[in-house]
Amino acid sequence: MTSSAWQKSSYSSSNDECVEVRTVDGLVELRESDDGEVTVRTTRLTFAAFLQGAKAGEFDHLITGT
Repeated sequence: MTSSAWQKSSYSSSNDECVEVRTVDGLVELRESDDGEVTVRTTRLTFAAFLQGAKAGEFDHLITGT
């Protein structure tokens, strides 16, 4: 199995409540740093589409309550 180390955003600084990401066998895995037992696995293409949507603000309503 080819795996990379878990990474978290530089915006998280020393906070342990963040989302971490890594690659495993060509797929992308995500987990919450404070609950490492739950891991979401997806393709690079799907993850790239999610990131593109997040950067475009498509999910902003989920955090602003509007």
